[in-house]
Amino acid sequence: MIELKEISYVRFGTPDLQMAESFATSCLGLEVGDRSKKSLYLRSDDRAHTLCYTEGNPKEQTVGFEVDSEENLQAAAATLEALGHPVHNGTPAECAARMVKAFIGFKDPTGNSIELVVRPARSGRKFFPTRDIGITGFSHIGLYTTNPVRDEKFWTQVCNARVSDRIGDISLMRITAIHHTLAMAPGTKPGIQHVNHQVASNDDVLRSFYFLSGRNVPIVFGPGRHPTSGARFLYFTGPDGMTFEYSVGVDEIEDEETHSPRSFGFEPSSICMWGSKRVGQGIPVPAAKQ
Repeated sequence: MIELKEISYVRFGTPDLQMAESFATSCLGLEVGDRSKKSLYLRSDDRAHTLCYTEGNPKEQTVGFEVDSEENLQAAAATLEALGHPVHNGTPAECAARMVKAFIGFKDPTGNSIELVVRPARSGRKFFPTRDIGITGFSHIGLYTTNPVRDEKFWTQVCNARVSDRIGDISLMRITAIHHTLAMAPGTKPGIQHVNHQVASNDDVLRSFYFLSGRNVPIVFGPGRHPTSGARFLYFTGPDGMTFEYSVGVDEIEDEETHSPRSFGFEPSSICMWGSKRVGQGIPVPAAKQ
């Protein structure tokens, strides 16, 4: 089994690096960690970067997960190759561009671009958000799946993810004690559905709601509260149509032996227990019953 340690980063292509930097710093609240002519590295915690924009096609979307060692990385590569997932070994230049010791790249069964990395770089300085946002770190992502049953098996049987809860065909899976690191949402093609950053308080979520609304940033969903993880949330649209989320208060699964995944029906109250109806493209939420 491939032992994922934690989520490390996301990488996005963009045709406009300047626009991406402006949004990431003035709206999202991230700090520029480094930049090159064609790449922008953004910090959200003590790591050297957790989000990287590169000059290119917005359809180029990658998520990186950390594994413990190069030995485990090569064992993962052998497992993936044996299962019919061709593996790319990162070149020295590619590793440098990702600020990691080593990595492999592959496609999950839906075709999402996944990288497993060893020794992602940490920063020797404190993270300073660029506005009063209270970000405590990069937490989870949503990925699209064209076959929820097949992909849940991949992440839980080939990798070490565990299902925390399900909402209809949406699987919420964890690789640490945090309720979910990965949300698999049904879709027609691969891609990253949303990117989550945790904040420190309810006030941070509501403060961002007013801040972003005042700058005409499209609010996708929220403020609200997920009945699955207990998190208070806000979803909004960023560069190239990507959905970002702030949330606070996510539950932890304290006892792996006794936890049993719950099944929620695919209905509005399963997504938001407060009844938020600010729903837009990118977040799969059923329409309220009339």
